[in-house]
Amino acid sequence: MLRAYGPDCDGSVIETCGVIPAGATWVDLDEPTRDEEQMVEHSLGFAVPTREDMVEIEPSSRLYERDGALVMTMSVLFGVQEGEPQSAPISFVIKGGKLVTVRYVTPKPWLSFMREARVTPDLVRDAPTALTRLLDAIIDRLADELEEGGAEIERISALTFRRIGGEAPRVPTRRLEALLHRIGRVQSLVAKIRETAVSTSRGVSFLLASDRMHGPECARAREQMESLARDLSALIDHSAYQSNQLTFLLDASLGLISIEQNNAMKLFSWAALIFLPPTLIAGIYGMNFEHMPELEWLMGYPMALTLIVLSAVLPLWILRRKGWI
Repeated sequence: MLRAYGPDCDGSVIETCGVIPAGATWVDLDEPTRDEEQMVEHSLGFAVPTREDMVEIEPSSRLYERDGALVMTMSVLFGVQEGEPQSAPISFVIKGGKLVTVRYVTPKPWLSFMREARVTPDLVRDAPTALTRLLDAIIDRLADELEEGGAEIERISALTFRRIGGEAPRVPTRRLEALLHRIGRVQSLVAKIRETAVSTSRGVSFLLASDRMHGPECARAREQMESLARDLSALIDHSAYQSNQLTFLLDASLGLISIEQNNAMKLFSWAALIFLPPTLIAGIYGMNFEHMPELEWLMGYPMALTLIVLSAVLPLWILRRKGWI
């Protein structure tokens, strides 16, 4: 699908048999066909990146300047609302006063910016402005997701270290499993946010270093990109901080699991200690030897029962007195 935006373009879909308007400043290729790619290439005089080119991870394949065109491919976060955060490459090409984007996913900030561009054409009055505004929308969304991730980390921390009556309660197994799953989900989100932030930061640094962005017509866009670079640096640092928090919570959760396992083993240990002496006494008096003195003693049976009860209660009392159970 091919859409064109600009002062004289409303973002309508352009058919393959049509023509890209001369006043278009932003041409958006969404899962383009080969015919649509050829339309844009004919308009630009430059080959747009293919899907195979976009998945290359080498910096030289993602950030380069060729034939008067700036090409930047960066990873963008999507799928957060569906509970499956992922990242996918999106390419940006600036040449001849036009910004061309090639993508095969539609992140949420992309949809928001497309709506705003239709209502406020000034956002796409020229290619550098469209690029900086689009990057700003992506970075703002990253900040929102990182903030939500921080709130989830706080909730996980409260659940992990919650105390009742000043003493640590027993933690049910299902709750520990749920904690591990929640930590894993937030860690996945933070990792994807960091990946997008680092990729975008490299792209912004590349743009700032290019000669094209040093022209007088790009002065305003350059100032905005410098501000975006600072924002990205802060986001990267904050994502590293959150990643460290998650590592601590994961270690704490694993520690709680270890404590619960030790408690279970301790339960079996003191249960065995309590029931072993009564079993021993019952075994002795169940042998029925002919010359066992207590067999014909009137108080033999009550005495054996008393010994069994005392041998069970006395270890339990000692364990409780020492605070082991």
